[in-house]
Amino acid sequence: MTELKFPGGLSEIADRYDAVLCDVWGVIHNGRAAFDAACDALVRFREGGGKVCLITNAPVPKQQVIDYFEPLGVPAAAYDDCVSSGDATREELQRRKDQVFWRMGVNSRWERDPFLYEGLDLSFGEPEEADVLLCVGLRDSLNDHPSDYADEMRPGVDRNIPMICANPDKQVRIGGKLHWCAGALAELYEDMGGRVIYPGKPHAAIYELAIARLGTAAENRGRILCIGDSPTTDMRGARLQGFDGLYVGTGLKEHGQDFQTEVADLLADYGEIATYAMTGLRW
Repeated sequence: MTELKFPGGLSEIADRYDAVLCDVWGVIHNGRAAFDAACDALVRFREGGGKVCLITNAPVPKQQVIDYFEPLGVPAAAYDDCVSSGDATREELQRRKDQVFWRMGVNSRWERDPFLYEGLDLSFGEPEEADVLLCVGLRDSLNDHPSDYADEMRPGVDRNIPMICANPDKQVRIGGKLHWCAGALAELYEDMGGRVIYPGKPHAAIYELAIARLGTAAENRGRILCIGDSPTTDMRGARLQGFDGLYVGTGLKEHGQDFQTEVADLLADYGEIATYAMTGLRW
């Protein structure tokens, strides 16, 4: 196993990579404001000739992700393209457009939710008539708990309906609070005996889409670096897809002073590895 390295900044390793696949929430912003040092690191990497594709498990098409960047202070110069779990999910939905979908977790207060399936002309129905369960998230991501949905999901398990999980993340930090995501419901669905399809990280579909969008600069997997704050999505995805991984500690977990020991223990707890780790992305 490769020994975990702790570079002082991205500049120390940038010349080893042609492209970066960088997580969004928890790495370049926290849902309230951009992390300026992280954004600057990506800008400088691109100025040196590298390409950057932002890769996020947000259950919306990329345009809805990008629309939030300017108000948060994320500069357009920090990335070449963006790919979301919503993008990969739409491709899966398109392949199943003749089936009946049962929606779970669509919150009418979130105007972005319909963008996930807008223009696909899908048919929606109740659990007893559906072919597929489309899980977008919890209706109240802060106050609900995934276990609250067990009884609601039971008909899908009993009828052997596959779930499409539009966001494999289990939790995300918004400001200073952790919110539950669709991945937590998907985990429960599997524990109950159900089958789940994951278009997003750490599974292959979203990475292949990101590589396609970056083009020739991303053909050599050994020259691609994945950056993220989650052992179970970002670092696991990097390992499964054959990329190097850089773990940053600005997202889900609050780290103390002994960052190196904490990260090593954290990765070991999840049975994952990373090539590098930093307290936060910086140049």
